[in-house]
Amino acid sequence: MNQPPLPSHTRYWDRAEDRQHVVNTLFDRAAEHYDRACGIMSFGTGQGYRRAALERAGLRAGMDVLDVGTGTGLVAHEALHLAGASARVVGVDPSRKMMAAGRSRPGIGFVQGVGEQLPFPDHRFDFLAMGYALRHVPDLDQTFREYLRVLKPGGRLLLLEITKPRSWLGTMLARIYFGTLVPSLARLSTRSAAAAELMRFYWDTIAQCVPPETVLASLDRAGFLAKHTVINDIFSEYTATRR
Repeated sequence: MNQPPLPSHTRYWDRAEDRQHVVNTLFDRAAEHYDRACGIMSFGTGQGYRRAALERAGLRAGMDVLDVGTGTGLVAHEALHLAGASARVVGVDPSRKMMAAGRSRPGIGFVQGVGEQLPFPDHRFDFLAMGYALRHVPDLDQTFREYLRVLKPGGRLLLLEITKPRSWLGTMLARIYFGTLVPSLARLSTRSAAAAELMRFYWDTIAQCVPPETVLASLDRAGFLAKHTVINDIFSEYTATRR
């Protein structure tokens, strides 16, 4: 079964096969401003939330961790803090410039790659995380099968996402904040049109992404025991264990 998280045609691409090139270009152009834009969007609370979510998902000292769609290593940085110096923390991302912007964070091994075709052997990691990048994979089923492959038996998975609120009012407020206010603040703060464009892309993909029920069904088909938790009607945490 093929289960893309986004439509094959969007305002950013006309063909599904163009998706990866478009996504890479957007992130490459905004890479140097990415951390600042994320800080603006979360009012500086993003890193604390990432660390708490990793703890809730069961990340403990000594675990080897893979962070897929690592970008500048924001999730990987918090994973390293929890897993400790003796553990291996690897970040994978298709954007060279995003990873280059994150290389100032010591202790993380950056590898270029994509989630649906990971360059690692079977049963390599204890824990796999993906922070706000699930919308960018071409096929949920293929990606989750690959995650299952690289996790050890009993390995844990955490997917962080922002999902469109269920209510009409919540959706309207989220659209105003993520779709209008955040891009404007990113432009003012960074003086970068690319950063503003990436933040607009952020909301557009949130608005068009498949619902949580579809993600959970795909995780189940891949072989995970999964659950979905929503915080403040918009922050989704998918936690799962490899069967």
